[in-house]
Amino acid sequence: MSVAGTANAYTVAAPRISAEKLRLALLWLMGFSSALVFIEPSPYEFVATATMFVFALSGLALRPALAPFVLLLVVMNVGYGLGLVQVIAEPKAVTWVLISAFLAATGIFYAAMLGTHTEARLGWLLRGYLAAAVIASLAAIGGYFHLLGSWSDAFLIYDRARATFNDPNVLGAFLVLPGLLAFQRVLEGRLTTVIGSGLLLLVMLAALLLTFSRAAWGQFAFSALLLMAMTFITSRSPRERFRILLIAIAGVMVALGLLAALLSIDKVADLFKQRATLEQSYDIGHYGRFGRYLLGAELALDRPFGIGPLQFARFFWEDTHNSYLNSFMAGGWLSGFTYLTLAAVTVVAGLRFVFVATPWRATYLVVYAAYLGVAAESLVIDSDHWRHYFLILGALWGLMAVSRSYRPVALQVQQFEALQAWRRQPLRP
Repeated sequence: MSVAGTANAYTVAAPRISAEKLRLALLWLMGFSSALVFIEPSPYEFVATATMFVFALSGLALRPALAPFVLLLVVMNVGYGLGLVQVIAEPKAVTWVLISAFLAATGIFYAAMLGTHTEARLGWLLRGYLAAAVIASLAAIGGYFHLLGSWSDAFLIYDRARATFNDPNVLGAFLVLPGLLAFQRVLEGRLTTVIGSGLLLLVMLAALLLTFSRAAWGQFAFSALLLMAMTFITSRSPRERFRILLIAIAGVMVALGLLAALLSIDKVADLFKQRATLEQSYDIGHYGRFGRYLLGAELALDRPFGIGPLQFARFFWEDTHNSYLNSFMAGGWLSGFTYLTLAAVTVVAGLRFVFVATPWRATYLVVYAAYLGVAAESLVIDSDHWRHYFLILGALWGLMAVSRSYRPVALQVQQFEALQAWRRQPLRP
């Protein structure tokens, strides 16, 4: 190649590099802004819109493997639109449907943008998310113990930490994914990583406890155990598995120590005892949380088009607190069965790629464990408008799509052994 040709190549390549750096920075900012939701519309909406616009200008493409994901989200939102017809005169119901459509678009965006530069884009997105989680955790801890002066009360509600969120339950659920990221780095076993990630994990666990969200506690415990099991199963040697067990045991001891230290504070201990019971007064009874599930299920059978968004409380004095039931109530059978199908397909299809050796498998295990946790938590809470839920869902589908070109390790070994056996066969005349 001539000098002039080389210069032209560099001239053409330079804008592409700078453009990708801009996209990576926007992804970091999108992950970071996902915690700033104490106002509506939040900064996340503006950052997400700008980020999707910039990516769209560069020709964002959808892989064929994402077609089921996109179709299910579109059909679900069509159902919400049909359910809205019954209450079209209510501005809040209209806004709810528009938010649902926007968040579905962000989920599709997360899946599509991982089609290229997968590791870098996923890494920058999750770094921004982790930074937001640490800041939110510090705000939660500082607010709960009144270390932030006059700002402290702004980060609390009903004596529970909410940080930069409107609801302590959402803060708790938001901290699960970054908590799992830190936990996985601890499981990797490198000393510098263990110390740094361990400290971050303790900070987030302290904030998680101070939300006093039973669902979030359960979600993190379930997801962490699942992540540890998957990491153990997919590890490459008995030595790595033994190290994982040792670190897990040490981690449990440290977590119990943190819990004991926090419970030594009377204020924390009293609220913990109150919240740690499985059945609160508003959970039991004919019109309690679990009673409303049965009543709502009976109502769903009689309403093929649902009752419209945000209408459940008019029938039973409280919201559904169950995302699966809420999809039937807001969008009828179309949205309800689509939501169930999306969850089932994601869980089943996602399990396949747990055993596929990809450059991003460690992060994939975290995202998959986080999704299973939030899918389970959605049985007892309304998660259908959580921004981080669509981040997890979209990232999981995006990773599944780009991992299709890789084969499971076990299949590769079988094929290699079969090839070797064939080569050892004597040649026939």
